Amino acid sequence: MENQTPIIELKNISKFFVKELDLAAKLARKLGVSIDKEIVHAVDNVNLKVLKGQVMGLVGESGCGKSTLGRIVSGVLQQSEGSVFYDGRDISTMSGNELKNTKLKVQMIFQDPFSSLNPRFRVREIIGESPRKNGIVKRSELSDYLDELMLRCGLDPSYKPRYPHQFSGGQRQRIAIARALAVKPEFVVCDEVTSALDISIQAQILNLFLELRREFGLSSIFITHNLEVVEHVSDTVSIMYVGRIVEQAATEKLFDSPLHPYTQLLLDGIPRFNKRQIDFLPSKGEVPSPLDPPSGCHFHPRCPEAVNRCRKEQPILREAEPSHLVACHFR
Repeated sequence: MENQTPIIELKNISKFFVKELDLAAKLARKLGVSIDKEIVHAVDNVNLKVLKGQVMGLVGESGCGKSTLGRIVSGVLQQSEGSVFYDGRDISTMSGNELKNTKLKVQMIFQDPFSSLNPRFRVREIIGESPRKNGIVKRSELSDYLDELMLRCGLDPSYKPRYPHQFSGGQRQRIAIARALAVKPEFVVCDEVTSALDISIQAQILNLFLELRREFGLSSIFITHNLEVVEHVSDTVSIMYVGRIVEQAATEKLFDSPLHPYTQLLLDGIPRFNKRQIDFLPSKGEVPSPLDPPSGCHFHPRCPEAVNRCRKEQPILREAEPSHLVACHFR
């Protein structure tokens, strides 16, 4: 497994968003006021690998950059720095049919199943347009193809003439899943696919995801802030904090023996039936803004173990134990 070529590999990926100065700020600057452009450090030098057939859970608090990273993997966003590799090939070196086919093989399912579906399109167009245009299925076979795919995703094929607003949230998410699978991808980025749904519907969508993963042999990055969901669906887990990966390990290993203080903080907050009493000590401070991230280790303002070195020196993500990576000076 160690020598297997990852289906997705990220090398030194960073993403910055620059907010240009508005007219008032430009005038103030001419008058001598010190005002600079605002730069959001959404993703900061991330490296990770996903092997074929694996589901990697990507976990972190809101605003940590996990959705931005997912959009870079799926090609929705272009990285500011670094390289994305698909099956050992740098995507930036691809062109023509090779690039087109690679983009089809990596699909994304978005968080909000309503805003991600075109309200002017019927279900048959939402799901069927891309496979028809890309020659995956002939026009004469499209109707049967859609019927089969919708059934696999738990949708009644008779719903094909309907519009997105005529469905519940859970049904819309099933439509979004069917749309992603319609082009026969090998890799799917799932971005908080259950967070907008009721608890009972969440379970249905998660079970559907697991069934489709087995049936289609999919690899995936599963983005969520819900650690219990990650524990249920993922083979490996990456923990993200203010744009950086701070810990990465096999799911069972990470949940049994977390190494990074931030991971320990997250896991301590999960209610467990075998814990009669929880001595919960909330972390001091708040999640820092990616506009002005702390120096050194981003977690040091909230870390109970932080020393002066943590404030000055950024820890490297390294192998602290076999196949267990952590970015901490003391692990």
